[in-house]
Amino acid sequence: MTLVAPDPTRTVPLPLREQADVRDRWLTQRLLDLLPGLMDRAGIDLWLVLGREYNEDPVLATLLPATWLSARRRTILVLHRSDDGVTAAAVSRYPVGQFLPAWSPEDGAALPAEESQWAEVRRIVEQAGPRRIGVDVSADFALADGLSYTEHRLLAEALGPWADRLVSAEDLAVGWLEARLPEEIVALDAMNRLAGEVVGEAFSSPAALAVGATTATDLAWELRQRLADLGAEPWFHPVVDLQRAGATPVRGRGALLPAVPYDAPVEPGDLVHCDVGLSSLGLKTDSQRTGYVLRRGETDAPAGLRHALAVANRMQDLTTAELVAGRTGNEVLAAARAAAAAVGIDGVIYSHPVGFHGHGAGPAIGRWDDQGGVPGVGDRVLHPDTVYALELCVRVPVPEWGGQPVRMALEEGIALTGDGVRYLGDRQTELLLIPGA
Repeated sequence: MTLVAPDPTRTVPLPLREQADVRDRWLTQRLLDLLPGLMDRAGIDLWLVLGREYNEDPVLATLLPATWLSARRRTILVLHRSDDGVTAAAVSRYPVGQFLPAWSPEDGAALPAEESQWAEVRRIVEQAGPRRIGVDVSADFALADGLSYTEHRLLAEALGPWADRLVSAEDLAVGWLEARLPEEIVALDAMNRLAGEVVGEAFSSPAALAVGATTATDLAWELRQRLADLGAEPWFHPVVDLQRAGATPVRGRGALLPAVPYDAPVEPGDLVHCDVGLSSLGLKTDSQRTGYVLRRGETDAPAGLRHALAVANRMQDLTTAELVAGRTGNEVLAAARAAAAAVGIDGVIYSHPVGFHGHGAGPAIGRWDDQGGVPGVGDRVLHPDTVYALELCVRVPVPEWGGQPVRMALEEGIALTGDGVRYLGDRQTELLLIPGA
């Protein structure tokens, strides 16, 4: 299975060595093209990102060379904003990719290595004379809260009077994690397309989905194995659930949940829904697909189920119409819910950023269990050149099922750019048709 990648002559997933080349090139470009503006927007002129091996700050992991699968010993990265751009230096025992080496243990032979390392950080700070020193601490965003208690303490002790200038780098860390290069958006388009094709192939293959024998649990494992075999490891275990006539969904924690057991075999007439997310090139996707198992003699899904999907698509349109840079996630949520209510749609919106992480840093647009707005993360403003998982569901009665409600859940990758919103991969507007027994 091959798809257009950042280089249109190549395919996704790329071999690991080629992925590393692309990721390192992107990192250089991000440091040159994105970071200066992000530091200016956050009002931070020196950013310290540090962590120890196997306890990496989530931001640190996005700054390391692709061949580094973790930090080494204590890795300290210093990013200094000046009139010439951003100087990126590493106070680390080992060379860190394109970061300028700023220290080695031999430089301070009279001191223990740890003391010498911290002394070099102090020297760099004194030479730079920053007004605001950003560190990754945040009450609202876990991904921007990666500085451990011990590292924070040791850093403050090493900086002495300069520690008074330490401030939260939340805005900068979130901005760095959510901002996407045009090439990254192209890659995410290909990755979302790949996710859809993997699901489509599994739904149409009796070897993967044998009606009358395969369960939702079986199909989830099949999808996970297929992604792993492609070299596009899932970042969460796929979720597969079934809805069928006579098995009325149940309400739990304010949501309408499928009532068919996960260990029940798929039957003709079932609605099969799956949620998958894959990883490649240091990026993640998060998308959902829904199929219908044809009964004997059927050539299409019942009109009521097709209508439910159309309602969910309409909910998507109403939500993307409100996705405007400059608004907060909570403002988008309130406006989209009001628009849906005005046309009689019973739906729930729970969309989120996606990029380096599947549930990425950036403005939350609702949560499935909280439709009144999300304090903190929902108050963040949307920026252009960011990517989201447009995730939502609607609840629609199906006449062919005796008026039983169906939960039609959709999730698609979308990019918010200066030109507006566009879908990544193939948007689902028709139910996938699964051959019956």
